[in-house]
Amino acid sequence: MLSIGDKTLTCKTLLEYLKSLPRDTLDTLYQHPATCLAVFRELPELSRHFIFRVLFVKRPIPQVTIAYWIPPPEPGRDVGDIAILHRQSVQVLMDMCIWHDVKDGFGNPAIKLSDTFRENFKIATLGGGKPWTMSAALESDPHHRDIEFLEKYAMDRWESVLQFLVQPKQGATAISRDAMRTLLHAGLIESDESENPNMTITSAGFQFLLLDTASQVWFFILKYLETVTERGLSLVECLTFLFKLSFSTLGKDYSMEGMDNKLLTFLQHLREFGLVYLRKRSSGRFYPTRLALNITAGENKDLIDAPKHGNLIIETNYRVYAHTTSELQIALLNIFTEIEGRFPDMIVASITRTSVRSAFQKGISAEQIISFLRQHCHPQMYKQQTVIPITVADQIRLWELERERLEITEGVLYKDFMSVHDFSLLSNFASSKGVLIYSDEKQRTMVVTKKGHPSIKQFWKEQSK
Repeated sequence: MLSIGDKTLTCKTLLEYLKSLPRDTLDTLYQHPATCLAVFRELPELSRHFIFRVLFVKRPIPQVTIAYWIPPPEPGRDVGDIAILHRQSVQVLMDMCIWHDVKDGFGNPAIKLSDTFRENFKIATLGGGKPWTMSAALESDPHHRDIEFLEKYAMDRWESVLQFLVQPKQGATAISRDAMRTLLHAGLIESDESENPNMTITSAGFQFLLLDTASQVWFFILKYLETVTERGLSLVECLTFLFKLSFSTLGKDYSMEGMDNKLLTFLQHLREFGLVYLRKRSSGRFYPTRLALNITAGENKDLIDAPKHGNLIIETNYRVYAHTTSELQIALLNIFTEIEGRFPDMIVASITRTSVRSAFQKGISAEQIISFLRQHCHPQMYKQQTVIPITVADQIRLWELERERLEITEGVLYKDFMSVHDFSLLSNFASSKGVLIYSDEKQRTMVVTKKGHPSIKQFWKEQSK
């Protein structure tokens, strides 16, 4: 799920995002086969099965009939769980405005597949209609870019955004104004609103840095889409173009023919984020990168983003070796480790209680740290029974639990009372007001809440007269 909170950073899925859109917007989106196919891939398996059952049925289907479309339970699985799954699968289709509540010929409750979704999904799966992919013919590109170039370009552009997050004050010129505007809107950085504003990373920004690349890009795009109307762009056109990009072929160039100025502006923004490569606007062609293909990859999203060239070696003694020269990765490791040594092509660091607690104070969780380590492990680590040593993972979790046992409350300390009577008088008054945090009669010491301090202070003045 991608929503920002004070403690955790999570990301909405594509379905959750589309559910939040008005029905009219969804109906307009379903006029494009690419959208229908992208949404279909994100649906639960049983929901996809329901769509195929009614794809060629134009009359309403009684809800009583649909209630019998329950798959046989797997061995050891409770029938009640299957019924719950059935209700959830139906509800998803209703929430996405793919199914509509209607009445059949006898006035009984029934379900009908959206006509717009039906026709365009049939085009996407069976063919026919107008071409819905970016298939305009192009002559051979004299400046053709291969997959290796596109991979490097995409990661360089995306890492420039991450590098800015790590060091906002030093990287203001490394990213575009549109990227900076999106980061501010997403709450990943904040400004002091002065004439020469200083950008600082927020707790959500630290958490964002430890997400996998696919989740980072999707979260960033979601926040960008929330601002497209302010930029004078069409949300439907932008989403439709993103869905088309997700079905493109890596390493193939596509024509810009027929794009209006708004769509060309959107394409330029995607170029700045690393989702497409555009040598120059007059070239008339662009290349989608893997970041664009990951946006709607359905159940295969994790496979596309699986780590292939990790460089971290984690030992059971909490020592971490990073074979890298990337300043970005070194900065990321520095969030929750202590750098002990730097060599020409390697970093030596240690995971310590102090370094991990520092990360917790920035809003980062133990699971986010463990997930980051797992994503960036050296391929050799994947040959072990557990990728991350159990001792390391368990200790990080224990340090988090250790911190969660303590509750920090701001307060004001009262001490050095002249007599036990004075102490008891003030302590009892604070207790009656419900602002007493701590009291020690032997040491004649007490602590009250910051909010209750003025009333306690006023009471003591009156008693001292």
